[in-house]
Amino acid sequence: MKKHILVIDDDAVACEFLQEVLRLDGYDVATFTSALEALKQELSQFDLLMSDIRMPEMDGLQFLDQVHKKWPDLPVILMTAYGSLETTMEAISLGAWDYISKPFSPEDCRSIVKKVLEVRELRERRMELQSETTAGPKLIGSSAMMVDFYKQIARIADAQASVLIEGESGTGKELTARSLHNMSSRCDRPFVVVHCGAIPDNLLESELFGYEKGSFTGADHKHLGLLESAEGGTVFLDEITEMSTALQGKFLRFMQNGEIRRIGGHEVRHAAVRVVAAANKNVDDEVSKGSFRLDLLYRFIVRLRVPPLREHKEDIPLLIESLLKKFGYPNVRISLKAMELLMAYSWPGNVREMENVLQQTLLLSPFVVVLPENLPEHFQQQKKKSPDVALLNISPLEAAEREKIIQTLKETSWNQSRAAQLLGIDRKTLRLKIRRYGLLDEKLSAD
Repeated sequence: MKKHILVIDDDAVACEFLQEVLRLDGYDVATFTSALEALKQELSQFDLLMSDIRMPEMDGLQFLDQVHKKWPDLPVILMTAYGSLETTMEAISLGAWDYISKPFSPEDCRSIVKKVLEVRELRERRMELQSETTAGPKLIGSSAMMVDFYKQIARIADAQASVLIEGESGTGKELTARSLHNMSSRCDRPFVVVHCGAIPDNLLESELFGYEKGSFTGADHKHLGLLESAEGGTVFLDEITEMSTALQGKFLRFMQNGEIRRIGGHEVRHAAVRVVAAANKNVDDEVSKGSFRLDLLYRFIVRLRVPPLREHKEDIPLLIESLLKKFGYPNVRISLKAMELLMAYSWPGNVREMENVLQQTLLLSPFVVVLPENLPEHFQQQKKKSPDVALLNISPLEAAEREKIIQTLKETSWNQSRAAQLLGIDRKTLRLKIRRYGLLDEKLSAD
């Protein structure tokens, strides 16, 4: 039986684009440019709703809230060009079934619609964010890749399953672990961090499991282990691949049944603790070499990969803006030429390297505007890949939008109508941005 889909977007061109794409797959598609008008309909006649978030009168989150109150079983996919972890979490907590970041391709659209329609019985996510959730350091990024990563975090945050976070050094594995904890029902319980690579193995065992008085020389008092101290909360084991295979065996028993036996003691205790671990080495390679136990790897139900910065470079301006505020330089600006060099760099050290580069630059730069010559030497030596836009009076976020428009125009062979559809804007807006960002010269250079 043909599925009925309703699309709500204040951009009529975006509505037409989605209608055309979904009708090709055999769906019956209706459209509205107003969420308020859509709510006047009997929405139970539809199998799926797709709604933009940024809309006048009533935005997508408000619309979702109203839909969920009246039609709680109706799946809703939200669309936005402004993704963030908080927006994603709010969308899911309000009952959104999925979330897609603009611009998206027809294939992305078809895939997400097909998936949602196939899992109509998917359990709705409901989470209450505590006020402390947004306090302190947090993951930054609004690219499609980061939005997808936020969705993974949101879906497993309140699960009991143990999680292995994998990723390169400096990508934010501990921040990811803290996000999992803060967005779970354990958020008011301890979050205990154990740096496995920084503690000798014999000391690591006593730190994890504790010890009884007199169990070894110097043990002049009973010591409560970190696992017991994390009761009801989360223990985060950083660099878990540095743990010896012998200690891995003992820890495996804890993961199986929560058993804790202090060094020098005979009494078996139990602790209800969620285990989240991180590894910056390839875990599968470590298993092959025999330095990481396969049975311990199997105890981690979820393996979560943190994307390296080079895979979502469009988030660099947003990250830099956040770091400038963090370091106490909210009024400092990055010149367009300097931003081009930062965007072109591969960032092997990821966000941690970016923090180091910015701190060094800010200390040595005597000006409010950071110029290319203020950056470390290796940035000045790298080949500039983008055209000279130093004279354009645009912000770093606009510079990132400019690069996204250039990329989309190139992908569509400078077909403005097609590019506008992929970007989720109308053609008139795209033409204005082309003039605003000096992209006519970019086309001439491409030709």
